[in-house]
Amino acid sequence: MAREVRRGREVPVYIEDEMRSSYLDYAMSVIVSRALPDVKDGLKPVHRRILFAMKEAGLLHNRPYKKSATVVGDVLGKYHPHGDLAVYDTLVRMVQDFSLRYPMIDGQGNFGSIDGDPAAAYRYTESRLTSLAEAALEDIDKDTVDFMPNFDGRLKEPVVLPSKVPNLLVNGSSGIAVGMATNIPPHNMGEIVDGLVALVDDPELPEEDLFDIVQGPDFPTGGIIAGRSGILDAYRTGRGRLSVRGKASFETLQSGKERIVVTEIPYQVNKASLIEQIAKLVRNKTIQGVSDLRDESDKDGLRIVLDLKKDARKEVIMNQLYKHTRMRTTFGVILLVLVENVPKILGLRELCQEFLNHRHDVVVRRTKFELDKAERRAHILEGLKIAVDNIDEIVALIKKSKTVESAKNSLMKKYKLSDIQAQAILDMRLARLTALERKSLDEEYLATIKEISRLKTILSSKARVMAEVKRELSEMKQIYGDERRTEITEEEDEELDIEDLIAEEEMVVTITHRGYIKRMSVSSYKRQQRGGKGMTGVITKEEDFAEGIFVASTHSYILFFTDKGRCYWLKVHEIPQGGRLSKGRAIANLLSVEKDEKVTAYVPVRDFGVQAYLIMATESARMKKSALKLFSNPRRGGIIACDLAAGDTLRSVALTDGNQDIILVTGKGKAIRFSEKDVRSMGRAAAGVKGMTLAKDDKIIGMVAVKRVASLLCVTENGYGKRTRLSEFRVTRRGGKGLIAIKDTERNGDIVAAKEVLDTDELILISSSGQVIRLRAKEIREMGRNTQGVRLMNMRQADRVIDVARLANE
Repeated sequence: MAREVRRGREVPVYIEDEMRSSYLDYAMSVIVSRALPDVKDGLKPVHRRILFAMKEAGLLHNRPYKKSATVVGDVLGKYHPHGDLAVYDTLVRMVQDFSLRYPMIDGQGNFGSIDGDPAAAYRYTESRLTSLAEAALEDIDKDTVDFMPNFDGRLKEPVVLPSKVPNLLVNGSSGIAVGMATNIPPHNMGEIVDGLVALVDDPELPEEDLFDIVQGPDFPTGGIIAGRSGILDAYRTGRGRLSVRGKASFETLQSGKERIVVTEIPYQVNKASLIEQIAKLVRNKTIQGVSDLRDESDKDGLRIVLDLKKDARKEVIMNQLYKHTRMRTTFGVILLVLVENVPKILGLRELCQEFLNHRHDVVVRRTKFELDKAERRAHILEGLKIAVDNIDEIVALIKKSKTVESAKNSLMKKYKLSDIQAQAILDMRLARLTALERKSLDEEYLATIKEISRLKTILSSKARVMAEVKRELSEMKQIYGDERRTEITEEEDEELDIEDLIAEEEMVVTITHRGYIKRMSVSSYKRQQRGGKGMTGVITKEEDFAEGIFVASTHSYILFFTDKGRCYWLKVHEIPQGGRLSKGRAIANLLSVEKDEKVTAYVPVRDFGVQAYLIMATESARMKKSALKLFSNPRRGGIIACDLAAGDTLRSVALTDGNQDIILVTGKGKAIRFSEKDVRSMGRAAAGVKGMTLAKDDKIIGMVAVKRVASLLCVTENGYGKRTRLSEFRVTRRGGKGLIAIKDTERNGDIVAAKEVLDTDELILISSSGQVIRLRAKEIREMGRNTQGVRLMNMRQADRVIDVARLANE
């Protein structure tokens, strides 16, 4: 319980009632008198008072500048009894061409910058109104708007401005009140005027037609709005979210290096902070490939330059800028305005209609004011004409009169004049009696009569009033209309996938016997001649050795098939990247494989939506064919790829189109070729069919899906190998014993890998000790099936080749 003093006595008041009442009073004061713009002129009280005070002080666009301190003082002393800093900050913003699409004040001096630099103190800067602001104030002295007493009752200030300019939409507004906020984006003058004119012509204009005319916001700093869905939401409901991006282009230097040049940034983004943010990301290596960053902005426009390293991917770096910096922002549209001092959220059509209603009222009041003035002037001119026609008698009458009052009464009585007409005759100068002046009097009277007729015509119907509104709007477009600065794309802005931030490049993925995996760029390997000793590609622990290697794009998916017939799913960029001497990361940390499970096959897949199949071969020569789409959504714990018999192991998996030939190669040098059509498509849980008849101690070591005219490369464990034309392997039915692919001799040892290769292909061989060699396929001579091959890699004692990967030039 609190006590309130009323008329000298204390009255008990509940504290919650007092708090509610006081807070509501405060809230309404903030909402109505501070934070929200009026729908009619698009201004908050402080903006309106600044413009009105400058007009009253004669600071027009064609007059000399005056110190901003003078303006601030006038506003504070006459209309806005608040802080001088608040008034000056508002004035500064109305000068800045990067804050307002169409500045209302013309400033001279330092009024801040897009880098966030503050304006100079108001004692140093000078200002005056722009012609656009004068248009917003035009006719304010013709009883077009209501006035109210200022804070101390000494003066009058306008409730709203006549606003010949659709300022609310062309310059926008933002503000935070109590429990509500507004955020209205700026628009293009030409589009808004065209939309208003269309509504004048057709008040029932469909919303969609209006939205076609007003394309969307047009920010002073340009940029790109991605998609129109957010714009349409805002225009229909008063709320929407716009994704705004900066605009950049690519330049190529004579040296061949490229650069990214940012020429436009999103609205209300601080350029200096943006550059600092980019620099920090480059230092932290979140953004890689940038060698230099500098600001080349000048009076001709904004220009941020990012010099790129030679191997950098410009598109990826652009995506990283959009992902991690304020090169991409979200503008939340809230079309909240005051309508007759009541806060309301309106759509675009309602905003336009409210402005047109305001202009209709302004034109009606102005026309009535001018009509009254013209009629009063015509009335006086009629009296003057009577006086000129009877000048001798009137002069004699005046001479006879004893006082001015008696002369006026005599004139009124004799010539049936009004008090105003009689006074005008008494005030008439003798110069009006000349023939020339008498003629001009007649002409003025005729012109006044015509003006009265014109004004009455305007007032005769709403259509004529709106025609006048339309004419004035068209003048605004002709004077202030300009080209759109902000581009609007049809493509909606979607959240960037991680692949958008990663350069697409070929990676060598290596897996060791102990189950470690890593990826390395193909460029990490130096090309060598046939017979070289190679270079260390992976460092291994004791008893560990590199066991598998394959090549895939960073944007590809990798299907991992294990010896247990299960499939796991991973993206290449999720595999940790390491140097040549790093061991990589344990597969168990990336895939949920079981302890006794071992990855035996890997298939890079770009798109699961294509019509394709997976062909699988086990060590016991069982064949399985399944549609690729069956593997598009594997669970974290893996999915069944093939139902294996006891003791069997899944050995090879290939991606086909359903019409290819398959070649199976055994460790003892046998090969069989048959059409994959001999293997019907099955579900994931099927066991498959027999592909080849094996000798007792033999097993399948590789499978090739024939895709082109090429050669079959066979590599043995002792570092020997050869190429044989695929055409030398005739097509038979599956299930046969096969033909000789390479002689199984003591010198060669067993076959460890079989690949389909072209002359343009490059190969990587890897040994159990971690030695790696890269060579061209054409350096390996083509031979017949029944030959031993040539040395490909010099093997150290107790070392052996374990795998081969093919690098396609294309």
